[in-house]
Amino acid sequence: MDNTQLHVAIVSSPGMGHLIPVLVLGNRLATHHNIKITILAITTTSSSFEIKFLKKSNEKKTIEIIPIPSVDISHLIDSTTKVVSQFRLLVRGALPGIRSVIASMNHRPDALIVDIFGTQIVSIAEEFNIPKYVFHTTNAWVLALFIYLQVLDQEIEGEYVDLKQPLEIPGCKALQPDDVVDPMMDRSDQQYHEYLKLTMEYTCFDGILINTWEDLEGETIKALRSNEKLQSVLKVPLPIYPIGPLRRTIEITERDEVIQWLDNQNYESILFVSFGSGGALSSQQMIELAWGLELSQQKFVWVVRPPSDGDADNAYLNSNGSHTHGTFKYLPEGFLARTKDMGLVVPMWAKQAEILSHSSVGGFISHCGWNSTIESLTNGVPMIAWPLHAEQKMNATMLTEELGVAIRPAVLPTKKLVKREEIQGMVRILMDTKEGESIREKAKKLKISAENALSEGGSSYNSMCELVKDIRRGVSRISAR
Repeated sequence: MDNTQLHVAIVSSPGMGHLIPVLVLGNRLATHHNIKITILAITTTSSSFEIKFLKKSNEKKTIEIIPIPSVDISHLIDSTTKVVSQFRLLVRGALPGIRSVIASMNHRPDALIVDIFGTQIVSIAEEFNIPKYVFHTTNAWVLALFIYLQVLDQEIEGEYVDLKQPLEIPGCKALQPDDVVDPMMDRSDQQYHEYLKLTMEYTCFDGILINTWEDLEGETIKALRSNEKLQSVLKVPLPIYPIGPLRRTIEITERDEVIQWLDNQNYESILFVSFGSGGALSSQQMIELAWGLELSQQKFVWVVRPPSDGDADNAYLNSNGSHTHGTFKYLPEGFLARTKDMGLVVPMWAKQAEILSHSSVGGFISHCGWNSTIESLTNGVPMIAWPLHAEQKMNATMLTEELGVAIRPAVLPTKKLVKREEIQGMVRILMDTKEGESIREKAKKLKISAENALSEGGSSYNSMCELVKDIRRGVSRISAR
């Protein structure tokens, strides 16, 4: 077999939630499979934090990172334009820049990998005759719904959220109407139609990478590979590569204030509270959460962002992590003074991967974004599931109903205010009861399962090897023409 070093380009959509898994994938391919990696990172006009993050990531020299300049789409959107539509417009505007970068490369990529919102790049891959793959950065269940949406769109009338029965996905767990992903909540919105186009574009690729592993979602992965109804939507059988769980490498080079504080706490005694790089709570919900934490009498680290009483999409798109103001005027009066011995409140951003890996952390209140979920599961940390937007409701359902590693409010936080009494109760259950211990044990078993999947000879390691072999076969086919 030809052992010439392969060159793979990976395109990241805007936002830290997309950039992080793409960088992790690139680093894994470079360090474990000796592949030259070029990351094409589409930026936005408000992404100063992303640019700093990219520059820091580039210092390691393991991979080459090329920022694709931001495109102004302000004339194409208004206050009602949803996040998926904005992502699609941003990627569309970045296509000329991506094409120019690829055209100028001395060694053009032997394969092009795009994340979920980068599928419009298929035309560039075809122009340069480059094999192309999609990196589905969330789980297999979300992917199955995503693929089957074309059928649901034809078969179901009216709004999915108004259905009385669950949505059936062949070979997979049925989906409750309350849990449908945000782009499916309003079929009259442009976002829904853009999302539907995405599902159709998947069929143009040569394979799908998923940030999950066989032991976590065996039945769903089996359905994606062999269920006739799902396969019929794809038209041609697409290889499925479960290559996860991909998470950031933990490097505690300097022990900042948070890590030093955690060093002085008891084993698994701390509840970590964070809603991701784009998650924001309403003013009223933030007050209830603060009171719930205080009443629970459990120690905590809380990453606090200013509340957002508007649209969740706008909160996500406008959060770039660059602010560090920490006046905390939106917290209950006297909260910081009353909790100074039991909690640490951190403004805007913290080293989440390092915190979750710390031995003193025993629980995590999370928005259930898949990156955060992966980081929690791979550290054996159980969760209080608090979904906010995107596919997070599906993730929360999987964590609570299928995996048993999380508990959640009785009513979705997106539908109803979660009161302090319920928050206090959930925190105590997770951190200070036998039920919490049982949940923690399940989380620790999944940590071992994840390590096994990624180790040499494990299911995800083997899946990545198969991907590399497939890329080499593609190179051989092209060379033979």
